[in-house]
Amino acid sequence: MRQIEWALLEVKAKITHDPLSVMSSWNDTLHFCEWYGVTCGHKHHQRVTSLDLHSSKLTGTLSPHLGNLSFLRELWLENNSFGGTIPPEISRLHRLQYLVLPSNISSCYSLNYIYLHGNRLVGEIPPMLGSLSRLQVLALKKNNLTGNIPSSLGNLSSLVELHISLNNLVGSISASIGKLNNLTTLDLDSNKLSGVIPPSIFNLSSLTELDLGTNNLEGELPSDLGNSLPHLQYFSVAANRFTGHIPTSISNSSSLTVLQLSLNNLHGQVPPLNKLVNLTLFRIAQNFLGSDHLRDLIFFTSLANATGLQVFNIIQNNFKGVFPKIFCNFSSLNVVAMDNNFLTGEIPYCIEKLSDLQKFGVGNNILSGVIPPGIGKLQKLTDLYLYGNQLSGVIPPSIGNLTKLSILTLYNNHLVGQIPSTLGNCGSLIALALTNNSLSGCIPPQLFSLSSLSIALDLSGNHLTRSLPEEVGQLKNLDELDLSRNMLSGQIPSSLGSCTSLEYLYMGRNYFNGTIPDSLDLKGLVELDLSNNNLSGRIPQFLQRLKLQSLDLSYNNLESEVPVDGVFNNASGVYVRGNNKLCGGIPELKLPQCSYSINNQKRRLKHQKKVFTVAILSGFLGVILILSFLVLLYIFWQKKRTKEPTAYDAKSAITKLEIPLGMLHFIT
Repeated sequence: MRQIEWALLEVKAKITHDPLSVMSSWNDTLHFCEWYGVTCGHKHHQRVTSLDLHSSKLTGTLSPHLGNLSFLRELWLENNSFGGTIPPEISRLHRLQYLVLPSNISSCYSLNYIYLHGNRLVGEIPPMLGSLSRLQVLALKKNNLTGNIPSSLGNLSSLVELHISLNNLVGSISASIGKLNNLTTLDLDSNKLSGVIPPSIFNLSSLTELDLGTNNLEGELPSDLGNSLPHLQYFSVAANRFTGHIPTSISNSSSLTVLQLSLNNLHGQVPPLNKLVNLTLFRIAQNFLGSDHLRDLIFFTSLANATGLQVFNIIQNNFKGVFPKIFCNFSSLNVVAMDNNFLTGEIPYCIEKLSDLQKFGVGNNILSGVIPPGIGKLQKLTDLYLYGNQLSGVIPPSIGNLTKLSILTLYNNHLVGQIPSTLGNCGSLIALALTNNSLSGCIPPQLFSLSSLSIALDLSGNHLTRSLPEEVGQLKNLDELDLSRNMLSGQIPSSLGSCTSLEYLYMGRNYFNGTIPDSLDLKGLVELDLSNNNLSGRIPQFLQRLKLQSLDLSYNNLESEVPVDGVFNNASGVYVRGNNKLCGGIPELKLPQCSYSINNQKRRLKHQKKVFTVAILSGFLGVILILSFLVLLYIFWQKKRTKEPTAYDAKSAITKLEIPLGMLHFIT
């Protein structure tokens, strides 16, 4: 049995990363039949019959020594990160029934199931797979497979499930797939398939799941789709290029629980769906459905018996009509998405009955009336999109009860009154947008206690007054803060310097005064707008050190010289007009020269002339002194030479001058 143990150790040797340490038991301290994932047979106790390492997050390649496990019946390696090629030695495993895909398995006659999903397999799907006449399940999804779908797969007459989604397959869908009469699941989602779907696919009456979404498929859906596929439970052609109408017969697929037709070019009216009583998920977003008719939403009424409906998504179509109150009858709804249509009427008060609602979006419609005060009862709500309508009245304080709310967008409406301080209770908010309403009063400090705010806080385009609370410094995780176009006054609080994550800060068109505080030296700032205020003083030097792409300081009372480095060196990124006391800067800004700079320049030139003159005179005098010294030295030397005769002359002089003999030693 040493050969089997050795073969298993060779399998382990090909594992390069084992984050869960599942292979740690594969050592000499235990018999190999007790190793993790290894099962030995009942009759043949020393023979490995199953090797199950699925979902172990293993990385590496498959060892050819797997082919030595001749009694192996099951090999489960899905949901790992194996790469490379599959060793052909696996074709020796004639007893295999559950197997990962090898490169040559034509001799594995008993093979029923192939599960390879969730690895890193590359290359094309081997055509020889078509010879596995007993194969029932082929699961190759979530790999890096390329090429076409081999037509030989049409020979798998026993095939029940075909999963090859989430790969990089190209070309058209082979018409031979339409010969698989036992097929219940066809999953080709998220590839790069193109062309028209073969009509034979829609004749596979046994299909319960057909997923062709996220490809480049085109054409029209057959008019008899619901009749030819009566057992469909899951149908998706989302994110393709289908045109035409939704077939009226779709309602005859009465077992449908999931219907996804989003992201296509479908148009016209949605047919009645009264037979789809089991429907839980309905998505037809981003098409051209509807015809600007007031009865465009009548199809929703036909879903009255689909009491288990959870997701209703018709975003970005042409639907027109009054918001249907029948929504309140679908107590199981958790997603309602109707943004970007032409809906009118009011949001019904009865919406508070939808206690399971998590996401509610009706943005960019023509809805009027008020926000129902009972909306605070929707305790599971995480996303609320009411932007771009004609809603009026106040923001209900009950919204503060929505402690799971993460996104609240109410911008571009006609809301009035104060921002409710109860919003400070929404401790999960990451984005809040109240832009372009008629909100008034001061900004409640409680709003700045929301440390969860990280994406944006946008209060721009309202009538907010008074100073910006010092508590704004608590927004340490915020990326964007927009307070522009209000009536805020006072000084810019130095506490803004604590908002270290800020990249976008807009405070223009207010009444802020005082100087620009040094605390705005925020290293991450990308855009800063302080325009149209009453700011005074110098432009801080730190602004040229920041990595700003846009800086707007226009129409204030700033003075002195404009810097020239950083953003100030880009005329298209800096705006300083409307500050009459500014000067200097780069020439493209066309500002006047700074007067004190001119005087300083004149004084510098005058001083330089004086220094130059003194230097010349000093040099000239120095040369004269040196020459004078040399001349004097020369004269002195000449005189000395004349006064000091040689020894010979001295003796002569002694004779002539009768010098006393006692002084002779001084001379000689």
